[in-house]
Order: sequence, then structure tokens, then C-alpha cells
Amino acid sequence: QVQLVESGGGLVQAGDSLRLSCVASERTFSSHSMAWFRQVPGKEREFVAAVSSRHITYYADSVKGRFTGSRDDARNTVYLQMNNLKPEDTAVYYCAAGNIVTARRNAYPYWGQGTQVTVSS
Repeated sequence: QVQLVESGGGLVQAGDSLRLSCVASERTFSSHSMAWFRQVPGKEREFVAAVSSRHITYYADSVKGRFTGSRDDARNTVYLQMNNLKPEDTAVYYCAAGNIVTARRNAYPYWGQGTQVTVSS
């Protein structure tokens, strides 16, 4: 059972930056694909970014060029650097772990509790 704990969310203004972190409990973290999703009330959880076990990154079109995913396998941690934040980025951000890298949320069996990101205009 992989436990994931996110941190780094907060309230910022449009144009600001935030870095989210997600620490995994599993010692085999390096073999997992890691992803970030986000969700706003009344909408489905949507894919934001993923980092494969080979450190290859994938992004949703809405965040390309602004968000950067990375991982530090020595620290069992995955990061999401978010720059030039926009009000439409406001959501609860979730970290997920799985065996394949994909934008499909159902492919990730392990999830964190989420961290709120609020961007004011």
C-alpha cells in the first residue's frame, strides 16, 4: 500500500508561482509512475501532469509551458512547479501513483488526500 501526502498548496495571486510536493511512503517509489490531477467542485478530476519512472514528463495542454513535473527518487518525492498561475488553475490538486504513465485517472490505484490551490485575479 502506497501512501501519498501532498503539500505546498495555498492562496496566491494570478501570475504567481507555487510548488507542490508529494511524498510517498513506498520504498519502491522509483518504479512507479507519478501523476498530478486536479478537481473543482462539480467537475471530474482532470489530468494535469505525469512523470514516468524514467523521468519522462507529460502535460495537459492547459498547463504546458507553465507547469513542470519532476521527481527525486532519493527523497520519494514528486514535485509540480506551477508558474504564471491563472484563476482557472484553482482546484484541489491530487498526487497519484501507478504502474503505468497515463492521463487516465482510473489507472492510478494510489492517491493522496489533496491540497488546495486558490488563484485570485
